[in-house]
Amino acid sequence: MTESVNIVFNAEVDAIGMNCPLPILRTKKALATMQSGEVLKIKATDAGAAHDFPAFAKQTGNELIATANEGNVLVFFLKRR
Repeated sequence: MTESVNIVFNAEVDAIGMNCPLPILRTKKALATMQSGEVLKIKATDAGAAHDFPAFAKQTGNELIATANEGNVLVFFLKRR
């Protein structure tokens, strides 16, 4: 994971303080409203998110284009398939 990442995104999910499976569920809901090729930024503090989001991307066909740490917050950028 890298520190700060500057990626243009179309929508954001703030899952800070939420435990599994809520970050993934919020992400699924947000992606359902987005167009193909748009980018979703997800912020999460659940330790399991580091494993959950790469697996979620692989399962759903969405592209995990970047991950980063912003302090104790994990940040993921998913491109909608």
